Amino acid sequence: METTTTKKDTVMPKLEAKVYSVAGKEVSTITLSESVFGRAFNADLVHQVTTALAANKRQNRAHTKDRSEVAGGGKKPWKQKGTGRARHGSSRSPIWRHGGITFGPRTERDYSEKINRKTRVAALYAVLSQKVKDGEIVFVDSLASSEPKTSMAVKALEALGKATDTTLLSPKKTGHTALIATNEYNENTIKSFRNVTGVATEELRNLNPLEVLSYRYLVIENPQESLKALEQRAK
Repeated sequence: METTTTKKDTVMPKLEAKVYSVAGKEVSTITLSESVFGRAFNADLVHQVTTALAANKRQNRAHTKDRSEVAGGGKKPWKQKGTGRARHGSSRSPIWRHGGITFGPRTERDYSEKINRKTRVAALYAVLSQKVKDGEIVFVDSLASSEPKTSMAVKALEALGKATDTTLLSPKKTGHTALIATNEYNENTIKSFRNVTGVATEELRNLNPLEVLSYRYLVIENPQESLKALEQRAK
């Protein structure tokens, strides 16, 4: 007689994170979406997307002149026949000294690579999931201010760093430490943080894996609305 065994449904624990105020006090908790912050890290996918993003930022400035761009050479060096020398039409031929360059770097070269939207989003979610596991994402209710003040930004980062046991301010004034992801464009917030060494601001809708990986910590403002916007990117 065959016996059947039934497996009980295992309930996965919810991903929850604390939300802090600019003073470093815990104000609430938020449940993180498994589709955004619960993914396994895919190193190959992240490498593919980040290298493509870096290539898309590459500026091609190296440019050599070919024979049509080098100054001079308009006159034929010598007549075609009767001199006993090889025929030449211009002294700016690539085989001549001071002539044009053959197969040199040109500004026409395009280094950009195509990235599918779903691939880019999947790589971003993989990076965010790993940063959550490593405790490198800080959620803050609001960073908006009535006026741009760098001192207020520094105090906020010091308070958040102390509350979360993270170093949001660069101690040696070098390197990329924290990326501030704002829910929407706020000029006062941008001006407040732009003079802080190692800190940058970016709108959440513009986040990409390369930018997130360039900074150790990610500070997400207004997580209630921000997480909705992140989930919408996959649709």
